[in-house]
Amino acid sequence: MDTEQIRSRLKACGQDHILEACEKLDPARRSALLEQASRLPLDSLRELIDSFVLKGAADEPCTAISPAVVTMPDAALAAELTARGEQVIRDGRVAAFTVAGGQGTRLGWGGPKGTYPATPVSGKPLFRVFAEQIEAASIAWDTPIRWYIMTSEANDSATRSFFADNNWFGLPRTQVMLFPQGMMPCFDRGNGNVLLEAPDRIAMSPDGHGGSIAALHASGALEEMSVLGIDTISYFQVDNPLSSVIDPLFIGLHSDPDRSSGEMSSKMVPKRESAEKVGVFCRVGERTQVIEYSDMPESLMTEVDDDGRLRYDAGNIAIHLLGVEFANRVFEENELPWHRALKKVPCFDLETQSKTTPESPNGVKLERFIFDALSLVSRPAILEVDRSMEFAPIKNATGQDSPESCRQAQNDLYGDWLASRGVDVTRDGNGHVLADIEISPLSAMTSEQLQPEDLPAAVGSDDRILI
Repeated sequence: MDTEQIRSRLKACGQDHILEACEKLDPARRSALLEQASRLPLDSLRELIDSFVLKGAADEPCTAISPAVVTMPDAALAAELTARGEQVIRDGRVAAFTVAGGQGTRLGWGGPKGTYPATPVSGKPLFRVFAEQIEAASIAWDTPIRWYIMTSEANDSATRSFFADNNWFGLPRTQVMLFPQGMMPCFDRGNGNVLLEAPDRIAMSPDGHGGSIAALHASGALEEMSVLGIDTISYFQVDNPLSSVIDPLFIGLHSDPDRSSGEMSSKMVPKRESAEKVGVFCRVGERTQVIEYSDMPESLMTEVDDDGRLRYDAGNIAIHLLGVEFANRVFEENELPWHRALKKVPCFDLETQSKTTPESPNGVKLERFIFDALSLVSRPAILEVDRSMEFAPIKNATGQDSPESCRQAQNDLYGDWLASRGVDVTRDGNGHVLADIEISPLSAMTSEQLQPEDLPAAVGSDDRILI
């Protein structure tokens, strides 16, 4: 480490206070602080501060907005796309990629969110839910499907220990790769200074799910994919146990040159209501974008078509397919924009030499969003899917998108599977399944794969069914 060069670069980008902090430290702690400072994006720091911290980059007004082009395949097209996708999977061209940097704090859970018990009967952790899907898909299409998992600095060690303790959920160790997300410094919203968490430590925060592309590159995952002949990345977040990790229909659509450029494709579900807090896929000019619910003009948010359906209802559920070549290009051209968020950031005050906990937002955190890559895609494919079959995230402790609502969604889905095979399933007045039902993908990946001889004749309200 060239200490003088780091000092010079810190001065050049206006971060003299870090040097001031160094003067009050012993040699070992001073070296640790300078080493951390050397990993900051010093070449672009001044521009980031001027553009996003001190004034914030003004978002361009949303003009020339129209609904996104969405694919809703009929049975014949679905069969054609599924066959195409199955061949892509069979050829070993698809990898699974889980974004799993979160903690379960909001759920009252003390570990990484991926360790949270999510299923109705056996309480399988989210990681096991996805591991079983990957194992089942690997068996079904006779190819070992690689699984890449992005952790965070906060949960990387605990996640690795959890996988080791669970024997990698039965997957070969070499089939799974874990790596941490990138980090960005937190800034003082008043003067643009990089905040200190402690006298010898810079306050850092994750760089957003858009940072996953840079993390895939830094970890060597993108290079490994290219070597292995993988050209498609199945991206999903760890909090949705209904995610179809390896979906041949979706993959077939993404890889169909008549319907997609094969760069990036996404799934959507119709919004529950106009005010639902999800981003919406739209056409802005000639490009497809996700407009966050807070940025969507209310007049458009509530607009309906002749059938009474919201015109702008293509809700983003954070399930995407990325081409490996496209991901490399996005990284190399560094085109994803930064987004500014005002936050309360506990920090170390150099003047008082004490830790402060602010009562109002004092800091700026910068992050990138993966869906911003859509605006770089020439022909993205957006596939409409059924919410009840694919989207039941665990985000909140209670209410919608909570463990309770997710378990009910799983019970309803698997109850529908059993009913389609002739099982009498008890429901309440709203049509919700009253029993707890859990079907492992290792037993059946679709309702058609359920074997009648393995099924009960009926399912009552207090039953707990594990298949």
